[in-house]
Amino acid sequence: MRSARWLMLLAAVGSIYAQTNAAWDTSGNSMLNGTYYFRQIYYVLGDDYGDLAEAVTIYGNMSFDGNGNYSITASSNAQILDYSYEYQEAVADGTFTGAGTYAIAASGYGYITSPYATGDLIYGLVAANGVFVGSSTDTTYGYNDMMVAAPVASPVPTAASFTGTWTGAVLDMTEGSPQYELSYVFSVSPDGNGNLNLQTVNGYVGGSSQVYTQTATGLKYIFSNGAAVATFPVNGTLMSGQKYFYFSKDGNFMFGGSPITSSTPFDFIVGVKTASTSTLSGLYYQVGVDSNSSTADLDTYFGSFNISGTAPSQTYLGHQRVNDYAGTSVYDYTYTNPISLSGSGYSNGATRFIAGVGGAALISSGITPYLGISVSLQAPKIAPAGSVFIDPTRVQNSASNAPFTAGIAPGELITLYGTNLASTTTIADIPFPTTGLGGVQVTIGGLPAAIYYVSSGQLSAIVPYGIQSAAPCYCAEIQVNNNGTMSNIVTEYISATAPGVFTQNETGLGYGSIEHLDIGNSVAAYGSLVADGNPAIEGETLAAYLTGLGAVSPGISDGAPGPSGSTLSQTTNTINVDFDHVAGTNDFSGLAPTYSGLYQLNFTIPSTGITVGPNYFDISGPDSYMSYALIPIQATATATTSAIEPQAAIQPRLIRHPKPGPSLRNDGVKRPFSQARITPKDR
Repeated sequence: MRSARWLMLLAAVGSIYAQTNAAWDTSGNSMLNGTYYFRQIYYVLGDDYGDLAEAVTIYGNMSFDGNGNYSITASSNAQILDYSYEYQEAVADGTFTGAGTYAIAASGYGYITSPYATGDLIYGLVAANGVFVGSSTDTTYGYNDMMVAAPVASPVPTAASFTGTWTGAVLDMTEGSPQYELSYVFSVSPDGNGNLNLQTVNGYVGGSSQVYTQTATGLKYIFSNGAAVATFPVNGTLMSGQKYFYFSKDGNFMFGGSPITSSTPFDFIVGVKTASTSTLSGLYYQVGVDSNSSTADLDTYFGSFNISGTAPSQTYLGHQRVNDYAGTSVYDYTYTNPISLSGSGYSNGATRFIAGVGGAALISSGITPYLGISVSLQAPKIAPAGSVFIDPTRVQNSASNAPFTAGIAPGELITLYGTNLASTTTIADIPFPTTGLGGVQVTIGGLPAAIYYVSSGQLSAIVPYGIQSAAPCYCAEIQVNNNGTMSNIVTEYISATAPGVFTQNETGLGYGSIEHLDIGNSVAAYGSLVADGNPAIEGETLAAYLTGLGAVSPGISDGAPGPSGSTLSQTTNTINVDFDHVAGTNDFSGLAPTYSGLYQLNFTIPSTGITVGPNYFDISGPDSYMSYALIPIQATATATTSAIEPQAAIQPRLIRHPKPGPSLRNDGVKRPFSQARITPKDR
């Protein structure tokens, strides 16, 4: 079915139906149950130089009841770190207790109410090993944070169980300035008898390119309440003082940092037990902090990615929900990166990655100036629940195959995967029906969705334009009705835009489905597909076919084809394009004429500044940025160009040519100290 999918997408505005008040799916609440160790770090930027205005560390125990409620006993340290006024002041520390609520979907995706900032939610995911990873990406308080919580193992870990080879990654922003932040990795081989056996520590201080290393002998560790406690020499350039390590139930992942009473309380440690070889595969849940010491950018994020290909050369297609520079805006970032795993690690030039035993966990540490850390954990395996079942981890953009955490946008063609979704395979004619196809109906946000095709294992439908996004969850419920039998309900986050370009190999990777549009171009025939032997040229106008650009004007009925002739439906959202971060021109963005559910983007490549060869074709909306599709570009050739009206799409060909690219760091807006304050919870 995928070979034909790219030929249709989009429709609709002004639905007569009313959006139901959605609540987050809580069918996965039992995934958080019992007593957990947790650690959370908050960083608040204070000026344009990247100096922190405030830093907060919280750690302790959270007790989840499996039904959406938790209690907490924690220690905290919060300090003002305002270097512009040259003072440092502790504003809160000690212990506190509290309570809150949580909501976790069947996929493990959900949120916990913040134990520190009143009214905030910590969005995140519960991995296969039971560990919750998350961040308050949608905060209103102006901070960046990261949280990890792991169920306490039974029996409780002891000194004797701490063995093998472990590699950890650390981000330490205690000094409050990007010039002095620390990003490093360390390796230890505990022997189960209290000897830590430090192998090495190496990493970076601020934006310096110098790689610092340190070693020490005779280091010991003890266990206290299930946590390992180790003390490093206080004169260490990178790692010094006391560190706590907490462990996952499977004994292969650890996290922690310094106690609040130490001289480096605002660090975060993630680590994995390593083996000589590791294999990564499947879906992973992720949380991380990115800090660019050269540009004073600071982002936190959570999300997911899928690993494809065969080791050692693999690729992941991922999504991150990013909290930007000053913690005051959020966007969805979809991207791709290559993996070349050798042993248990690899590097892409900006980041070092270390895989844990069995590929269950992957941690990272930044390479100057892109400092930071992340942890990625394998997602749980979701068993079908009910005779008609939507896999909650496989609601995907039909063009990009972006992971389900990327959310959905009005007018987007999405594909649902599952079991018994339809009794027969049926493909719709244009216009796509909203009343059902092959006895199957789909509702999204309580509205009937236009359906393109259905089969037992998957179906594609268009997100209604009338869908609404409202507090508290800004989400929509998706459900399938197969001839009277209802499926489970899946919750998806709603965004204004979720761009996805159809690619020629139909995987979301490689060359996009892009056509030449310039009449008189001596290099390529009008309407031909851009490819290696038929590349785009500098200054040329082309057309890309995609989905997820959101609302259009004038609006059309759900499932109807895009209008043609003198009146075209154009996007109401501002859509920008660039090529490896060199800006291009958007000449038209809207519905592809005569096709249901398909968007078209006409754009012009800059005449100068482009790197010859495959370039990332990046598209951004008001709340999204995608960087995964490729376009081959050559230098200006003998050609004349003229922009033309949007045309219908042609059938793509199979080409795969992935290439690495940098991450989007922030929106480039610098905000004053007064807009970057954290408001602590009244304890």
